Amino acid sequence: MSQRFPLKPLCLVVLQALACQAYAGTADVADAAADDSAAAGAMAGPVQTVEITGRGQSRQVQNINKTDLAEVLPGTSPLKVLDKLPGVNFQSADPFGAYEWSTSFSIRGFNQSQLGYTLDGVPLGDMSYGNNNGLHISRAISSENIGSVSVSQGAGSLGTASSSNLGGTVQFFTLAPTDERGLTFAQTVGSDSTSRTFARVDTGLINGVFKAFLSGTRQRTDKWKGDGGQDQDQWNSRFVFNFGDNSLTGFLNYSDRKEIDYQDMSLEMVRRLGYNWDNYQPDWQRAVNAAKGVYTGGVNSLDDAYYSAGGLRKDTIGGLTLDLHLTQGVDLKTTIYHHDNKGQGHWYTPYVPTNAANPISLRTTEYTINRDGVTSDLSWEIGDHTVTAGLWGERNNHTASRNYYGVTGPADTMFYLTNPFATDWKQNFITTTSQYYLQDALALMDNKLKINAGFKALDVDIKATNIVGTRAAGNLDANKKFLPQAGFNYALTSDDEVFGSASKNMRAHQPGVGGPFSQTQAAYNAGVANLKPETSTNIDLGYRFKRASLQGSVAVYSARFDDRQLSVATCAGIVGCPSTFVNVGKVDTKGAEAVAVWKFNREFSWFNSYTFNDSKYKSNYMDGATLVAVSGKTVVNAPRQLFNTEVSYEGGPVFARLGAKYTGKRYYTYLNDNGVPSFWLANLSAGYKLKSLGWAKELSLQLNVTNLFDKQYISTIGTNGFQASDPNGTAQTLLTGAPRQFFLTLNGKL
Repeated sequence: MSQRFPLKPLCLVVLQALACQAYAGTADVADAAADDSAAAGAMAGPVQTVEITGRGQSRQVQNINKTDLAEVLPGTSPLKVLDKLPGVNFQSADPFGAYEWSTSFSIRGFNQSQLGYTLDGVPLGDMSYGNNNGLHISRAISSENIGSVSVSQGAGSLGTASSSNLGGTVQFFTLAPTDERGLTFAQTVGSDSTSRTFARVDTGLINGVFKAFLSGTRQRTDKWKGDGGQDQDQWNSRFVFNFGDNSLTGFLNYSDRKEIDYQDMSLEMVRRLGYNWDNYQPDWQRAVNAAKGVYTGGVNSLDDAYYSAGGLRKDTIGGLTLDLHLTQGVDLKTTIYHHDNKGQGHWYTPYVPTNAANPISLRTTEYTINRDGVTSDLSWEIGDHTVTAGLWGERNNHTASRNYYGVTGPADTMFYLTNPFATDWKQNFITTTSQYYLQDALALMDNKLKINAGFKALDVDIKATNIVGTRAAGNLDANKKFLPQAGFNYALTSDDEVFGSASKNMRAHQPGVGGPFSQTQAAYNAGVANLKPETSTNIDLGYRFKRASLQGSVAVYSARFDDRQLSVATCAGIVGCPSTFVNVGKVDTKGAEAVAVWKFNREFSWFNSYTFNDSKYKSNYMDGATLVAVSGKTVVNAPRQLFNTEVSYEGGPVFARLGAKYTGKRYYTYLNDNGVPSFWLANLSAGYKLKSLGWAKELSLQLNVTNLFDKQYISTIGTNGFQASDPNGTAQTLLTGAPRQFFLTLNGKL
């Protein structure tokens, strides 16, 4: 060990702090008994492209590269591609996984808004539907332009720019411009009148220092049930300018998305109205009759269906990164970024009439986001040490409001409406985020043993202003000065290693539609003194191996989740009552993961992953004056078992893969008195690489079949929030999954 390095005590300080904060139980995971039968599933490309081992890492990490991403259905959310990895549970009501109202993504029981996401280091926020601080990855970039994805279950990278990372991080990286000039194109057609066109122009390397690309994407598809479409237009661009050992890179992306919603279902509605039930559109008169209490065709309430609903989102996001090699072993990377968003969620409501003659109005939730930020990371190699330090700062101006617009009959209202006749509430939030971190990585025993330790400090300040209505206003700050992380990696042999990590993380309070400011002022004032930011402590221990034809890893983990906040729905989603925001105390998670790839020969591979996850509430909570006895109950939307399997073939011009996924039972009530059953879902992909034909080269034709066996199942749960109890199955917070669908893609280069 070098004696010159002055930060040597940092490792000991952090390890000691983590030992005090961690809790016992990791060793018990191996003895946990699985009580659900498991089987298989996954959907991504040639399995050998998944870097199962994450070699050298002290954390549980898997990476998926461009080959894997390129051979799934074009337009598929990269989050759906990650569904094959251990610990990951992804659900969506559409075959692409891009319909945002239905997108549900979790890792080890931590839900979508409790994870961290970045694109080329630029924070994407928590990717919730009514997002206040970012945008969904499907809007941030076209799937064809993603070069790789890195998933860290549990302890995310210490320097990740995220204020929501409790249980892991997902980092997306743009496919770099190519050194060769050319045009890449792809055309997809398929079920439900799907048409997706993608074209990308690369400049090639100019004068040995500059290269760039510009791409355009146009997608049009009808819903698989009901009336309406889910359409998107995107432009992506990126450049790289190299000067000496340094580089300046930049990107600018634009998205315009319009999507018509599916009707939220309950278990009782599925039994009474059928799996394919949806909103009334285009039958305006039936919607009017229902609003007047005249029901037909099995309908028995206002909430069984509405005329229509939909979402509009426009986003522009860009960044510049300066990567400097300052001197031998010292590098500085700085990124500045800007994101501008405009959004409206439309819902035809029978609860607020336009006038005496028209019992329906169009209710909107309207959003704007304007955020600017900077990240900077310094890396310094000195002796056996690599020291990294960095900072992240962001100012976000977010406005949200609830408005009503008059309607008198069927019309195309999928545009940005103005001049409402009524406003329920309007709020503005100025959120200032600052984070810095310091880490020391130490290599010992001829690099056989690697130890890393460090900490970050995070401060998120929200200033909420109430413009219209009675929702809460005030200042709310979440900060932790010392969030430590430590880990080790020890190489037993050149092909075997053990690893372990521990981390402490915090999720800041959230402004916007679902946070503590969504309460009334009185409710906020009564509870703000006891309001604490959510925190978690994650511990991992694992083993990685690699043989000539087999590679994989096994890991056990535990997590303690403190001060878990719940926004409890108090009425039907369309009514939009102020929520109840409660602290449900502690959650304990224990689990085990295994993943392996067996390459039979040059052409065949077999991928498998298995997850056992036991997430339990450890504290009861009060909903007003009512005790909700959730202690010992399973966390909502946290299946105990996930099992994936996929066989992949690559032989000459032919490629194919057949995969299936098993998802265990999921509860949508905190008291576990109702949930949705386990299910299998299979997918097939096959293609043929054509010879170059005249002007076109590298042509390929690909067939994708989603939900191969046409399984009827409940996909997303909790779309209108989770319930304390729903013994009769009447909570409308579920979405049914898409049936079997077929898609054909032709792609190539010029």
